[in-house]
Amino acid sequence: MKIALIGCGSIGSIIAKAITEKRINIELKYVYDIDSKKAVEFSKKFHTEYKDYDDILKEDLDLILEAASQEAVRTLIPKTLKAKKNVMIMSTGALVDVSLLLEIKRLAEKNNLKVYLPSGAIAGLDGIKSAGNEIEKVTLKTTKPPKSLEGAPFFEKNPIKLNDIKEPTIIYEGPAEEAVKLFPSNVNVAASLSLAGIGPKRTKVQIIVDPNITSNIHEIIAEGKFGTLKTRTENVPTPDNPKTSYLAALSAIATLKKITESVQIGT
Repeated sequence: MKIALIGCGSIGSIIAKAITEKRINIELKYVYDIDSKKAVEFSKKFHTEYKDYDDILKEDLDLILEAASQEAVRTLIPKTLKAKKNVMIMSTGALVDVSLLLEIKRLAEKNNLKVYLPSGAIAGLDGIKSAGNEIEKVTLKTTKPPKSLEGAPFFEKNPIKLNDIKEPTIIYEGPAEEAVKLFPSNVNVAASLSLAGIGPKRTKVQIIVDPNITSNIHEIIAEGKFGTLKTRTENVPTPDNPKTSYLAALSAIATLKKITESVQIGT
């Protein structure tokens, strides 16, 4: 399978490394990043080719994988589907925008394409999908060290000094729809969870800062007629980006494997 990659950051590097080491039966043909210099260096390191995005869309590719940002999803994914390319989206937070989600669905259906959304840095989406309409309540509790949350738009209107926090402190509670906008690099998992379950308005998110931890922790509690589902994932951050969990990149690799393998495991 031949793919192109949008985004030459932490997740993109881990995916490219897996391809280079032939851990998945994928050929990484092209890469694109808004930072062209970064993309050129990336392409040399992983033996691929950097191209302007419009030129990439003209190539014969099976899938284009977004691992860049919510803005990349908004600006590039619709035109990718119009160019009749299957896509994988990592920055799922962009999809809480109902109009964008509907446009992506419409374009995919019109062109008989697939849109893949990996589970990211959480466990339990299989159970959430299975329970479906039987779910009545979902809460995501995310606990992170201060460094992981630096630079989030949330702090522009909330003058909290992360370095002054000395014990576990709740800094945000609200719907997933709002959380992914205030913390776009931190809780894409909230969007994935809400899309698999009861939607971004009804999925509740709690964000906690804990200076005593080094991992990114995501806990899910779902309740309904099916019973109760609880998961806890303690994620190691990627080596060069404390905002991104290593498991998120591994979930993209696993999804690529699933696409190419004949036996499908899990919901």
